[in-house]
Amino acid sequence: MCGIVGVVATSMVNQTIFDALTVLQHRGQDAAGMVTSHNGLLCLRKDNGPVSEVFRTRHMKKLHGNIGIGHARYPTAGTSSSAEAQPFYVNSPYGISLAHNGNLTNTAKLKREVFESDLRHINTTSDSEVLVNVLAHELHEEGKLVPTPEDIFNALERVYKRIEGGYGVVALITGYGILAFRDPDGIRPLIYGSRETENGTEYMVASESVALDAAGFKIERDIRPGEAMFFDVKHNVHQRQCTPAKAARPCLFEYVYFARPDTVIDSISVYKARINMGDMLAEKIKREWADHDIDVVIPIPDTSRTAALEIAQALDIPFREGLVKNRYIGRTFIMPGQTVRKKSVRQKLNPVPFEFKDKNVLLVDDSIVRGTTSKEIIEMAREAGAKKVYIASAAPEVRFPNVYGIDMPAAEELIAHNRNVEEICELIGADRLIFQDLDDLIKACIDEKHSDVREFDTSVFNGHYIAGDIDKNYLSSLASQRSDAQKEAVESKSSNDMMHPM
Repeated sequence: MCGIVGVVATSMVNQTIFDALTVLQHRGQDAAGMVTSHNGLLCLRKDNGPVSEVFRTRHMKKLHGNIGIGHARYPTAGTSSSAEAQPFYVNSPYGISLAHNGNLTNTAKLKREVFESDLRHINTTSDSEVLVNVLAHELHEEGKLVPTPEDIFNALERVYKRIEGGYGVVALITGYGILAFRDPDGIRPLIYGSRETENGTEYMVASESVALDAAGFKIERDIRPGEAMFFDVKHNVHQRQCTPAKAARPCLFEYVYFARPDTVIDSISVYKARINMGDMLAEKIKREWADHDIDVVIPIPDTSRTAALEIAQALDIPFREGLVKNRYIGRTFIMPGQTVRKKSVRQKLNPVPFEFKDKNVLLVDDSIVRGTTSKEIIEMAREAGAKKVYIASAAPEVRFPNVYGIDMPAAEELIAHNRNVEEICELIGADRLIFQDLDDLIKACIDEKHSDVREFDTSVFNGHYIAGDIDKNYLSSLASQRSDAQKEAVESKSSNDMMHPM
């Protein structure tokens, strides 16, 4: 999961892109990058770290131009080397820079094609580098010295036929404009907006609507599944449906966890969806645990707060902020290594003893993935004096890995994989455990008044993968890349290579 943004403006875009990436920082804290274009010259800055550390005043002064793209990286595989920070760049044809949110599920096949047929070299483990080379090859095949939007869309239609997975992409074609496109199922989000200025209309494309809001852009609409849009340097907007039209099936986990609550994805309010999740979960508690003895409802900050408040109101139980969050610690389920992850939970959250002492506490979380956070927080609650500790999850059991851009680990590292609720409850040390039902979660996210979306990508809950040829061999290969042991080995090798250069 990453944050991407593209801007075509009438003045310098560096600050606008910086502000948008800051708003999208929750989508990736591993690395950040920006490319701008000025008089045919590209200005690039990218490195490991959060947005505020990667871009200092000295860097911003060098990012000239009124057109550019940006990226906030959250790695799903490979290394954390700064070489894998985006945007990626190829110089032929035209000079193409690309930023990508998602995951290509046929990367291995594409790498062979790029090397053997396209005669191009891949220098990192990133599927985004593969993608920019596939796009570059297809644009080169058009053979145009000065490409038209139609030429670009023709090339992109062939790109769509080659790539599989979930993706939202922005690409800067030097001297011509910004290309944006979304996967055929609309799994990954992508939205665009406009802003009127004295010198003309400006455009922004981004992963989430909050980036547009923060910069004062009017939301136009979501880019449709399989649709491409091209914003040229003269501020004209071109569009084409590059694959057969489908209804969007966005990733359900966006609404549960990843997206900011103030964002709107495919005309569905994330905040309203989380309110509904709380209502649905409260109804399940009433139905299956009518004689509960809960004294207080406490959210595990921050994503679960909205649902927790609804549960407390529906059950007529006090809602309390019993866990204080250190906002300078990243999201724990994407951190490499179980030891690091466990330590970070204690650094990230600290209990308010008064809210736990001698009480039966219902902790509410957005989801339970590895179970590390839940187990540590339950122990913290008991140490703070809680009599009983119950836990409710706004999402169903996460039983399967995500293949479309979220770094959910190998199936064997998911606490719910091949376990029932009672076994999970015992492992995390809770007195009772309640999961949201999948049908209820889907109902919570459907907004019949504002959105046409009726289906979602639910693969992490039920193992049904809607895009790409996902079989046991693919999942086995994915597990070997994403396991904690593999990540620690890759990071160790990367560190050693830096210490002992050839």
